[in-house]
Amino acid sequence: MEKEVKFTGIIKQNADMNAAFVEFPFSTEELFGKKGQIKIKAVFDNKVEYRGSLAKMKSDCHILGLTQEIRKQLGKTFDDEVSVSLIEDKEERTVEIADDIVLVFNENPDARNLFDKMSYTHRKEYIRWIEEAKKPETRENRKIKMIEMILNGKKGI
Repeated sequence: MEKEVKFTGIIKQNADMNAAFVEFPFSTEELFGKKGQIKIKAVFDNKVEYRGSLAKMKSDCHILGLTQEIRKQLGKTFDDEVSVSLIEDKEERTVEIADDIVLVFNENPDARNLFDKMSYTHRKEYIRWIEEAKKPETRENRKIKMIEMILNGKKGI
């Protein structure tokens, strides 16, 4: 069983952006034996689940981002208090790829190899971008564009 870490934090605004985070008030080195980014599974206010990372962003301590979507589900905003429960996420992060996208990759093995070497986040971005297309022709165009972008070395959308 992974060690569960619980704390309460204040939702802080990242500069002037519509981006929020809470500070992680513990030493990641002591808890997880790591200094850098740590993949985690968190639950905010015992109701909203999130998979992400504790990251060190020019800050004294690690921080955990709260997306706009999470804040909306919690009904909270900057300067509100939030309870956090998290564990280290050791599961492999896989991206489900629809059959029509797999076919495009089968025709472009070089792009597939590059895609497979990308971080989970970048792979997820590409697939979500294609799947968010409302019209079939937009989806088709995005699949072609994705292959071009990957072959041109573009890591994410």
